[in-house]
Amino acid sequence: MIYTIRGQQVMLDSDLAMLYQVETGVVNRAVKRNKERFPEDFCFQLTEEEFLRCQIGISKTEGTERRGGRRYMPYVFTEMGVSMLSSILRSDVAVFVSIGIMRAFVEMRHFIANNTFLFEKVSSMELKQLEYQKSTDERFDKVFRYIEDHTESEQKLFFDGQIYDAFSLITSIIRKASKEIILIDGYADVDTLNILAKKNDGVDLKIYTFASAKLTNKDISNFNSQYPTLTVKKTQVFHDRFIILDGQTAYHIGASIKDAGKKCFGISLLTDPKMVSELLNRLNGI
Repeated sequence: MIYTIRGQQVMLDSDLAMLYQVETGVVNRAVKRNKERFPEDFCFQLTEEEFLRCQIGISKTEGTERRGGRRYMPYVFTEMGVSMLSSILRSDVAVFVSIGIMRAFVEMRHFIANNTFLFEKVSSMELKQLEYQKSTDERFDKVFRYIEDHTESEQKLFFDGQIYDAFSLITSIIRKASKEIILIDGYADVDTLNILAKKNDGVDLKIYTFASAKLTNKDISNFNSQYPTLTVKKTQVFHDRFIILDGQTAYHIGASIKDAGKKCFGISLLTDPKMVSELLNRLNGI
C-alpha cells in the first residue's frame, strides 16, 4: 500500500481509512479541520495520472471498490502525514496501526537504500533497450524505403512454412489497388475475405470462385457492412488463381491466397499487357 509518487513514499487516504477502520470521508474531514497541520510535504492531492499509476496491479473490482464512486482525486500522506493523522484521529486503532505503518516506511527506506545499485542497473538496461529499439526501427525504415524505391521483382517463390512472408506480400499487392481488385480463386472463403479486408478504403472487390466455395451470402453481407463493395460470381471457367489491380496489373498465384505459405508456391507478375486484356475479356463473358 506504499507508493512512490513525486519522489516520496506515500499512502492513499482510502487505504489508511481501511486500516484505521473508518470511512475515507472521516479521514479527509479530519485533515480539513486541521489544515495547518498538513503542509504539502505531509499530504497532497493526486493528479488523475498519478492515481492511475497507483491502480496498477489492483483488480478491476477491487479498484472500483477503492474509488467508491468518489468524484475527486484522492489525497495521499507521507510518513510524516501518517504520523500527524494518527494524532488527530485519537483512536486506539489509529495509534496501533500507525506504529505498524511507521515500521513499514522504515523498511521501505532500507530496501531502497540497500538496492540502489540494482535499481540503477534496471534503469540502465531499460535505457539501452530503448536505444536499441530506436536504432532497430531506423534500420527497418531504411529497408522499407529501399523496397519502395526499387522495382518489384516479377516472380517470387515461397516454400512451405513461409506463411507470414506470403501473407505480407499478398497484402502489399492488395494495397496497391486504388479503384478495383479482381480475385480469381476457386476456393474463396471467409479467410480470403479477412485478407482482402486489408485493401484501401473505396476499392471495390470482385471475386470469381467455384460454386462449391465456402462463401455464404451472409459472409458477403457482413463484409460489405464494413468494407464495401464486394461482388461474388460463381464460375468453373478458371483453374489457376489471379489478382488483377485497377484493370491494369495482374498476378498469377500458384495457391489460394488463404493457403499462401502452407505449401511451396509462386507469385508471378504478368508483364504482357495483352494477357491482362485477355483475362478481363474472359471475365466480361461471365
